[in-house]
Amino acid sequence: MAKKKMDKFTRKWIIENALEEIPNYEPGELTVRGLHYRLVSRGMTNTVLHYNRVIKAMIHARWDGRVSFDTFSDHDRETLGETRYEETILEDEQAEAEDQIQRWMSQYRKNPWENQSDFIEIWIEKKALLGIFKPICKKYNVALAACKGYPSLTFLNDAAARFDGAERSHHTKILYFGDYDPSGEDIPRSIKDNLARMGVEVEVDRRLLLEDQVVEWGLPPAPVKVKDSRSATWDGLGQVELDAVEPSVLREHIVDAILENRDPDLYDELMNQQQSEETAYRKNLKAFVRSL
Repeated sequence: MAKKKMDKFTRKWIIENALEEIPNYEPGELTVRGLHYRLVSRGMTNTVLHYNRVIKAMIHARWDGRVSFDTFSDHDRETLGETRYEETILEDEQAEAEDQIQRWMSQYRKNPWENQSDFIEIWIEKKALLGIFKPICKKYNVALAACKGYPSLTFLNDAAARFDGAERSHHTKILYFGDYDPSGEDIPRSIKDNLARMGVEVEVDRRLLLEDQVVEWGLPPAPVKVKDSRSATWDGLGQVELDAVEPSVLREHIVDAILENRDPDLYDELMNQQQSEETAYRKNLKAFVRSL
């Protein structure tokens, strides 16, 4: 039997193209799966076989020094807590405490959403993109949640508790970012309906990935997953992963989605109030420290 010919997506091809994609990300922003989808956007076949090739190629490239070991994050594995081995030095601990007090003196911050009409959270379909979303959400003080597909009832129950308190004073909204496929279109509907059954009314605004965006950005669709029961009645272009979007474009849309839901006049008003209250904050904190 003749040996099956290897396609062009060899280890060499994968590494060469990966070395062009990786500089678009900060260390730890990208996952190996995310890289796989970036390579799919460059023409590589989207199959388990090719994903496994990417894994093996990146193992090889890291061991031979072409790719740094801190390039990728792994959100499915984490270490909780820390076992420390350093000796405790009194002078060092005192210096650290003094430095912390200095930081407290300059850390008075108003909650930037307290006077806004909207209470928002960003939900994403997969954990692989946390590295891109997390710094932006942290900057703008917006909660970030990774659904991992259809969210579990436990996940939704925790969210309902958060929204239940917020909806008494704010319009509650989820900004949703997911794949363009049958499930990606249906998940926002499922989230809204299930939260409503839990007694919480939430607007779910699907931001990415939409059909017009797929067309505008020239993202190549793949056949939809046969195992997705919604495929039979779906008339979309095909499946496109959110990971296929250029990182710079994705970052821009995340920021736009947040700022569209933040009134700039109310934000400026709050920052002026923060500035006027900071003086009293520092004065009272200094008085407290002196009284110890």
